[in-house]
Amino acid sequence: MGPVTEEEYLSRAGRYDKQLTEKVGLNISAMSTADKIAALRCYRQEQYQKLCDAVYKRRGWTANAVPTPETLRKFGIDYPEVMAVVERALQVPAAGAGQAG
Repeated sequence: MGPVTEEEYLSRAGRYDKQLTEKVGLNISAMSTADKIAALRCYRQEQYQKLCDAVYKRRGWTANAVPTPETLRKFGIDYPEVMAVVERALQVPAAGAGQAG
């Protein structure tokens, strides 16, 4: 998810600044390097979460990467023991649920 350090950011500042202006839509002229790193990290984490959500949905999983009962039935692995484990896992709130973002 880098860059992590200011030195790392500055070594590729042109690339990272371009991403912040073109992909994130920020006016970076008054931003410090630390602020740019934080903004880029936030953007990349959001993009990664979107990727995870798409992959999980396609696989028939919940936001916590737990296969849904429908997915288990589809693959013929809806044994009572497996269903019990999945039902318990489905009671756990989704990753990021309730967090302000």
